[in-house]
Amino acid sequence: MSDSLTSAPPEPLRGSTSPQGGGKIRRERPKAIKLSQAAASRIRDIIASADGKVQGVRVGVTNGGCAGMSYTMDYADAPQPFEEVVEDQGVKVFIDPKAVLFLIGTEMDFVREKLGSRFVFNNPNQTAACGCGESVTLKPAEAD
Repeated sequence: MSDSLTSAPPEPLRGSTSPQGGGKIRRERPKAIKLSQAAASRIRDIIASADGKVQGVRVGVTNGGCAGMSYTMDYADAPQPFEEVVEDQGVKVFIDPKAVLFLIGTEMDFVREKLGSRFVFNNPNQTAACGCGESVTLKPAEAD
């Protein structure tokens, strides 16, 4: 018998599991969104000053605007059915299930400029944006 047939199976990928008795090896799914230090800090401030029991922020996308889609953000007091919950730097971000494929790989940042401050979504799935910056064109993330 050749060595290739008797050698041990390859090591599973980091974050994967192999069920007893065989089965498919699953790779850890990437987080839909990650936060910059500035965004995490600002979200902590928002949660601390909010009225009521706020656990984090809810992020999604909606159809609208001249480029086709806009990002949405709101307070989140509990996860909704099928939402993905990402915890990054001690902050919970609840992702609307309809938005997950559009947000995979996105970094959420918070920037301060001369005339104001705002959250910015650095999204690799964004293909265009309108001139005013209020709406974007997004494509679903592709499998690697």
